[in-house]
Amino acid sequence: MVKLNKIYTRTGDDGTTGLADGSRRLKNDPRLVVIGSVDETNAAIGLVRLYSAARPDLDALLARVQNDLFDLGADLATPSDDISWPPIRIKAHQVTALEEALDAYNEPIAPLTSFILPAGSPLSAHLHMARTIARRAEQDCVTLLKVEGEAVGPEVVKYLNRLSDLLFVLARHANDQGRADVLWVPSK
Repeated sequence: MVKLNKIYTRTGDDGTTGLADGSRRLKNDPRLVVIGSVDETNAAIGLVRLYSAARPDLDALLARVQNDLFDLGADLATPSDDISWPPIRIKAHQVTALEEALDAYNEPIAPLTSFILPAGSPLSAHLHMARTIARRAEQDCVTLLKVEGEAVGPEVVKYLNRLSDLLFVLARHANDQGRADVLWVPSK
């Protein structure tokens, strides 16, 4: 599917990047900003996985999310279906899988009685960092949707929204099911 013989092509030296449909966009184009935020989210999850290896269920979930984020990037990089191959799109079942994981990991955690600080265990802190990046990717996607003539697959924003929620729940899970959460103390 992908073959990269040479990493540098010099085609981006003019400040543009090619999309899957062959069009070129400025590197600061809103669509490329979203793609970059999604890539950054994926890299942050890669760092999280350095800490999740001792938890095979969590690591497998995060591996699946990383793969989904490549699908999501491919979806964003293909702004129209007017191409000679079937485009990769985020599907409803991928959003549903996040919701199922959210429910499973959230069920044993006590409800919040305060806001929590993005802290605690190293795994939790890294999950919170990934969560904030995923939230920015979602915001960037919404910004793209406001640009006239731009479209995004119907499941993209939903996926990013659920992902940031899942990363929040996983951060609490990593803090001893929320018992080791660091609570916000207003005006302290």
